[in-house]
Amino acid sequence: MKTHICFILFLLMGCQKPKPALQIASKTTKAKIEAIAVKENSLRTDTIIFDKNAAITHVLIHLTEQKPDKDSIIESKFRLDFYKNKNKITSKKITIKGYEKGSEWSGSYGFPDSSQNNPSFIKIDFGYPACGYTFENYLYYLKNNDLQLVHQWQSMSDSGWGNWTKFLSLESKNDLEIFYCKSVSFEPADDDSEDSGILTYSDSISFSLIGNHWKKKLLSPKDKPYFEKKMSLNEFYKQD
Repeated sequence: MKTHICFILFLLMGCQKPKPALQIASKTTKAKIEAIAVKENSLRTDTIIFDKNAAITHVLIHLTEQKPDKDSIIESKFRLDFYKNKNKITSKKITIKGYEKGSEWSGSYGFPDSSQNNPSFIKIDFGYPACGYTFENYLYYLKNNDLQLVHQWQSMSDSGWGNWTKFLSLESKNDLEIFYCKSVSFEPADDDSEDSGILTYSDSISFSLIGNHWKKKLLSPKDKPYFEKKMSLNEFYKQD
């Protein structure tokens, strides 16, 4: 088992090339977003619209509560209603701290960071559409009308720097049974060079499909980098 875990970490460090934060952001296909009439039980309702033939055709996102916490940080509670045409499949609740007025919802189908066309994965993003703002990201898995929140993370990009989560699958088939992810950060180095940065990897996680649900396992110490490399912005963006 130890050998298997070491091999997984080696794959995440050696085989996978980091992708710039800005490039990842530009690759995301945004769903059409429309404001709709405010419901009685919500402060605001937005809609993410997917393809009319998809398993989930649209998501109604209701802002149900918004108030400052003890540190005066705005805390927002949302209810996400997932629909197949006129039929509601399921609902999920999420809480977001640090709400920015003008933030937008977007969504996409498929396994992240891959050309694999797996319609069971649905990625939902929320954030203010400008550099330097943190986005909340949610990866859901739909099977037999059962929707599971597989993973959630934050991402940010600003002038070439940023942090995000990189996903990797070693399987070529669309119906995945195992995949991995790691947290990636590329931040300015603490020196006199304006384009010198530190690339770090942390929080390697494996995801295994057991039945119709994903089980995740942390493969590296939580919140502690297991890989670090100093490089310039130019070197970072020249990587394949």
